[in-house]
Amino acid sequence: MGPDLAAVSVLAAVLSGGLLSIVIESLMQPRPPLRRPWAAWAVHAGLWGLIQVGMTVLLGRPWFALAVVSAVWLVLVQVNNAKYKSLREPFVFHDYEYFTDAIRHPRLYIPFLGWPKFFGAAAGVLAAVAIGLMVEPVSDQRWAWDGQLGGVVLLLLGSAGALAWGARHLPTVSFRPVEDLQSLGFIASLWGYARAAAQVPGVQSPFADVSSAGDWSSQMQAEPQLAHQHQQLHVLSGAKSVRQLPHLLAVQSESFFDPRLLYAGIRPEALAGFDQLQAEGVLRGTLGVPAWGANTIRTEFAFLTGIAAQLLGVHQFNPYRVVASRWQPASLASWLRAQGYRTVCVHPYPVGFYQRKRVYPRLGFDEFLDIRAFAGRQHEGPYMDDAAVAEKISAVLLSANQPTFVFAITMENHGPLHLESVRPDEDQAFYTQPPSTDCDDLTIYLRHLHHADAMVTQLRSTLLSLGSRASLCWYGDHVPIMPNVYRRYGLPSGRVPYVCWNNWPSAYAPPIDLCVEDLSRRWLHSAGLMNCLPSGAACSS
Repeated sequence: MGPDLAAVSVLAAVLSGGLLSIVIESLMQPRPPLRRPWAAWAVHAGLWGLIQVGMTVLLGRPWFALAVVSAVWLVLVQVNNAKYKSLREPFVFHDYEYFTDAIRHPRLYIPFLGWPKFFGAAAGVLAAVAIGLMVEPVSDQRWAWDGQLGGVVLLLLGSAGALAWGARHLPTVSFRPVEDLQSLGFIASLWGYARAAAQVPGVQSPFADVSSAGDWSSQMQAEPQLAHQHQQLHVLSGAKSVRQLPHLLAVQSESFFDPRLLYAGIRPEALAGFDQLQAEGVLRGTLGVPAWGANTIRTEFAFLTGIAAQLLGVHQFNPYRVVASRWQPASLASWLRAQGYRTVCVHPYPVGFYQRKRVYPRLGFDEFLDIRAFAGRQHEGPYMDDAAVAEKISAVLLSANQPTFVFAITMENHGPLHLESVRPDEDQAFYTQPPSTDCDDLTIYLRHLHHADAMVTQLRSTLLSLGSRASLCWYGDHVPIMPNVYRRYGLPSGRVPYVCWNNWPSAYAPPIDLCVEDLSRRWLHSAGLMNCLPSGAACSS
């Protein structure tokens, strides 16, 4: 190939790749419209050009570079579609970690894409590589200024200029992924989120400036009902002083919600233990959470820090990423540790997942009991069962020699549910009227929900046996992923139930709907540990 033709080949390949990128983007759900700001198109063209030209420099084959970049782009679009179908949210910048997580924890992610699509995408990428290597030779004008190198330099300058202009004039992203995708397109919205991710959140946790219970005797004079509760507990526990700090247990139960509201054929006793706890609870109601189907850490972070997701900007999609490296907000755990508590997290999964190994010490936890603490335990289903977690929590509290805060994040009811099978006796056990035959996910979900409910009963029994004050806060992180069930019976609201319960006599409390970021402070207030009280305004999920 002559010098001029080598340069033209580079230009033609990048132009063709840019046009193909638009065709592939049109396969997205939801589909971005072609009508968008010129700055968004400039960012799209500039980024695509830089990536494809960079691949051309690496490979020395411009059309092969087009095939490789386009294949990866198609995989990204397919991942977006799978995420949107399951979670009602497009792929965002912070989701890039899913690719490495999918390698380390394939069962959590790949089944949602679908094994056929996964293997098809992998085969497509490999085919593009094999065909490109065989069909297109490296140009003998690769490093000639009037050949391939000249075309590369020209495209690098043009792409960088387009990106710089587009980035300067790109409209501000809203951090509402569907809206940003529709207004800016896929590449430009990813760019906007990536640029915002470089900033540390400017919001402060309310736990950085909250008052504790202070002088308990003064508080009890001001709140006769609370004084009565402490007096009763003093008798119950035989404690020498009502100033004794209570043990605290918070359980974030995986995919916990009340499916009886969705399908009337579920037996009423499906959540008998939880129903009893709510009837006895000092606080109860439904909870607005910033997650649907997955993204546990969004709810987790909001509960622990008291920071509403929308105040985090782009970091609402994965707050632990910035906490692990550059940000250390105050939290429920750090506040309790300052009051004299030992703080323990129990989560039966590898400690490195979501960088919790680095995050939890920064949030104020003294100890993290991960999957290694359950070594040798035989469990039912793909993940550690709730009974094992309840036993571990009980062991921690029963052996505690100082006020202890345990925060547990369960795993048993984590999907994909469709990888498990319905057992012969489960229709009769869980339903008064079995659902449609395409709703096996619901039956499998109820199996694990039954175990979560048994965990509630076990923990209640443990806390009653302690002989000292203890308070339990139980809530769900999000609704489960059950697309066939929702298609047939309707989408749930996305809100999840919660309850706060004390092992000492407490006054009946009418239900109140909360945001998850208010729950931890409301809980501390109900246990007599905090003077200030959040507004408690209801929020949507």
